[in-house]
Amino acid sequence: MEELLNTEIWGGKTAADLLTLEFLASIFGSVVAAILILIVGFIIGGWARKRLVRLGEKHRHLDETLFNFLGNIARYVVVGFAFLFVLNTFGVQTTSVIAVIGAAGLAIGLALQGTLSNVAAGVMIVFFRPIKINDFVEVNGQMGTVKDITLNYTELASIGNVQIIIPNSEVWGNTIVNYSTYPLRRAEWTFGVGYGVNLKQAEDVIRNTIMSDERSKSDPEPFIQVNNLGSSSVDFLVRVWCDSAVYFAYQADMKRQVKEALDAANINIPFPTRTIVSAAE
Repeated sequence: MEELLNTEIWGGKTAADLLTLEFLASIFGSVVAAILILIVGFIIGGWARKRLVRLGEKHRHLDETLFNFLGNIARYVVVGFAFLFVLNTFGVQTTSVIAVIGAAGLAIGLALQGTLSNVAAGVMIVFFRPIKINDFVEVNGQMGTVKDITLNYTELASIGNVQIIIPNSEVWGNTIVNYSTYPLRRAEWTFGVGYGVNLKQAEDVIRNTIMSDERSKSDPEPFIQVNNLGSSSVDFLVRVWCDSAVYFAYQADMKRQVKEALDAANINIPFPTRTIVSAAE
């Protein structure tokens, strides 16, 4: 038994040394210190992220998406340093640990190429900024408002307020339609009238109805012209500019208002009809 206690088992210390009160106290102190370091690290990391995010939200000329991204990076860096300090507390040589982590990281990187491609795409999205938080976009066949851009995925809220998660590699590698980039959008309609209608009168009714709405822009100049002679109607192509923020409501409202104005002016709006002639028996 005495021989067993005097055997070196860890760091040049014997079992008897490990069982001393002084050594146990040092171990307990190291554990407490490690816990405190981790707690402080998470607190400082969270504080740094919040400060960067608030900085992006406070100043309108700064990109909110970029500062969200930088905030997440700052939190990860602070927590990473906290773990290194914990290892130092237990006497672990961090240089060798970093080397091991580097080698493991290479192996993990080869195994997780798909995940890393999302991270790389996330970095490209943040720095080149084809989309930003609160933009209304269409990506990979999905349409919605950008709610968050992380290192791995982009979160959209659909028109029906349904969460849509798209991997960043599919965002960066596909066509992005951003409806929020420019302050103005061009609304477009096609209104058909009968062949017997006075076209000048019909054009005036359409123009006056649409341009009397305060959302319609006179600059750029609106386009209202006969565009097609259909099988049963003369079609007016109408293109008018409006603010991007009101586009959908504006486009829907004008359809109804023009229909009601044409009816009030007794201007015929044709619709497809079918005549069935039965053969005489």
